[in-house]
Amino acid sequence: MTEPEPHAPAQLSEALHRRLERIERLLEPAEPEEPQRPAWRSVTLGEQRWAVSVAILVAVGLQLALPTRLTIHPHWMLPTLELALLVALVVLNPHKRIDQTSRLLRLLSLALVAVISLANGWSAVKLVRDLIHTAASPGALALLGTGGAVWATNIIAFSLWYWEWDRGGPAARAQGVRSYPDFLFPQMQQEGIAEPGWEPSYPDYLYVAFTNACAFSPTDTMPLSVWAKLLMMTQSAVSLITVVLVVARAVGILQ
Repeated sequence: MTEPEPHAPAQLSEALHRRLERIERLLEPAEPEEPQRPAWRSVTLGEQRWAVSVAILVAVGLQLALPTRLTIHPHWMLPTLELALLVALVVLNPHKRIDQTSRLLRLLSLALVAVISLANGWSAVKLVRDLIHTAASPGALALLGTGGAVWATNIIAFSLWYWEWDRGGPAARAQGVRSYPDFLFPQMQQEGIAEPGWEPSYPDYLYVAFTNACAFSPTDTMPLSVWAKLLMMTQSAVSLITVVLVVARAVGILQ
């Protein structure tokens, strides 16, 4: 019978020692991984201003097209103020992208949205008041056109509020300064359905406002903060009242 080599016990001892070290490493608690930085905290290019500028010009045009009885007098005052504020924002930040932050720019932006909301809110109240208290009404087509203008301007106004307040506004979103979003878009919930570093732009907020006005509730984008929920609730209420009263009166006229 062949005798074992003299160095065999040493090899077995070394192999056993290596195996024990491997088991000890497996049993050691894993070091906690650093939390992954969310995409909305990344610094990105500022949003281009053309889309929001077009929406503001459309809102101004709709306000000018309303009957004089539904607007604050003089009829041209608030639309002119809105255009002046838009021009001031462009002059103070002449770049194609909205990437500068300052207290003055922030105040002017919020003032512009507030004026649009004030003008449309006044028109909505006057329209509802006329529908309730006035027996004589214009034709069904004229009534639907007026109600549609107020409804569309309401969508633009609230889309601007969403756009301005979500994570501090467009410039703050580009710098990624806020820790938590106010709106949860589908692209922020699942990887692989959008480009890396995706963030919402004004058309996304316009879509949120439009679907909220049509469905009277959130659809695919969920409000997270209290102010976002209150704004969406207010928009749904205004849209519901306007649509129900205008359509009901128009149907009554046609009958």
